[in-house]
Amino acid sequence: MDLYTQKKRAKLLLFILAAVIIGASVFYTNIIVNKFAKEEQKNVRLWAAAVHRKARLVKYTEFFFSKLQEQERTKVELLAKVYEQVLNDNSVSDLTFYIDIIKENNTIPVILTDENRKILNTKNLDASQDTLEFLRGKIKDEFSLYNPIEVPYTPTRKNYLYYKDSKFFQELKEVLNDYISSFMEEVALNSSSVPVIITDSTKTKVVQFGNLNDIQMSDPAYVQQKLKEMEYENTPIKVTFGDQGTSYIFYKDSELLTIIRFFPLTQILIVFVFFLIAYLLFSYARKSEQNRVWAGMAKETAHQIGTPLSSIMAWMELLRMGEGSAGQAADEIEKDIRRLEIITERFSKIGSIPTLKSDNIVKVIYDSVTYLKPRSPKKTSYILDFPENKKVSVPVNSSLFSWVIENLCKNAIDAMDGVGTILITMKEDAKHVVIDISDTGRGISRTEQRDIFNPGYTSKKRGWGLGLSLSKRIIRDYHKGKIFVKSSTMGEGTTFRLIMRKKV
Repeated sequence: MDLYTQKKRAKLLLFILAAVIIGASVFYTNIIVNKFAKEEQKNVRLWAAAVHRKARLVKYTEFFFSKLQEQERTKVELLAKVYEQVLNDNSVSDLTFYIDIIKENNTIPVILTDENRKILNTKNLDASQDTLEFLRGKIKDEFSLYNPIEVPYTPTRKNYLYYKDSKFFQELKEVLNDYISSFMEEVALNSSSVPVIITDSTKTKVVQFGNLNDIQMSDPAYVQQKLKEMEYENTPIKVTFGDQGTSYIFYKDSELLTIIRFFPLTQILIVFVFFLIAYLLFSYARKSEQNRVWAGMAKETAHQIGTPLSSIMAWMELLRMGEGSAGQAADEIEKDIRRLEIITERFSKIGSIPTLKSDNIVKVIYDSVTYLKPRSPKKTSYILDFPENKKVSVPVNSSLFSWVIENLCKNAIDAMDGVGTILITMKEDAKHVVIDISDTGRGISRTEQRDIFNPGYTSKKRGWGLGLSLSKRIIRDYHKGKIFVKSSTMGEGTTFRLIMRKKV
């Protein structure tokens, strides 16, 4: 099975897994949302039922007050008949009975006037009003709520009995008005967050509203649209307030319930958009990284091959010019050819897992430094603090490991601008070999330390950011070791540490 087939299958598996996770998440979320929606609908139904009950209570209270008002009217009419009887009847016994009836009226304010509105008698008025002679001005307005009752006492002459609601009835009326006002406010500003609009009997004029945007409610078109939506969703609640007329309570499901209903669809859309954006970003990042890696590999190949080729070309030119001995040229060309073979071996093994064999890592390091010294700036010195004849056997691929040493040393030379010292130290225990490569260069900041092993990352103007990435791949993936920045001080230098296992 080739790499691309495996990659396609892995993508398909990940897609199926993601779809299952998303589906399960949406399914579970939908269950929770439905529970919330049912609870919210239950709250709305309870609110509507409570409004109906309160509306019936208001209606009953209004009915009670209307009956009380009728009784007061009947009582006044009775008083009028009594006055008429008193004025027309000369029987002493009858007069006593009628006068007792008049005296028993201790609640309803009444004023008896002649045809010219001159006050003849009063009952249940304030002390300040008992001294008035004529019915006019403010007191006339107070007693003009109801039409006066005519009290004839001769065929051509009549008196008039004016009356108004009793003080007790007025106080109850104020209580009722406060109750109605409180009822309207409670309906509009309900705890269930139900959007409410209360209108007059025409269903067009808004009396009060709640849980709706104040600015939008100032727009008549928006109001009419909302009223249609609410009437379509729920039958308006009709409430009669007696003197205040009939009102209609329009309502709909709360905004929270609307949001909850569309939440699963919104969640699916958001997840889809997120995965689409993430896929596009990762795809772009992957392609960019691949392009950087390919470009870096090409440049690294050219760089690796360029040094021995330049040397071979130089010796060929010297031979043509008759300078230098053929034997010396042959030896140097042989070294460069051997170098090309090593380069070829490195690139052939970097794409697959290489075979490791036990080798003396000290010799590999010394050979690498020996190759680098004549090709390094003259002001760059190397110090190895362990003897060349020391033997430390480690499972290693020598050609790839030497590549790591070369990359680290070249980076050190660049960090020192060709002037400084490269120190290589080694220590070992029963299981590991620890190699530190230090320089006296410019140092690496903490921010850069997190990125220097990423493909394509470089701080050099002409670098391609592949050396440390390849080094990490060789040490970590192929040799199961570790490579990291042990320490770095800006302006003083950096130490890279390699930890190699003695047994893999």
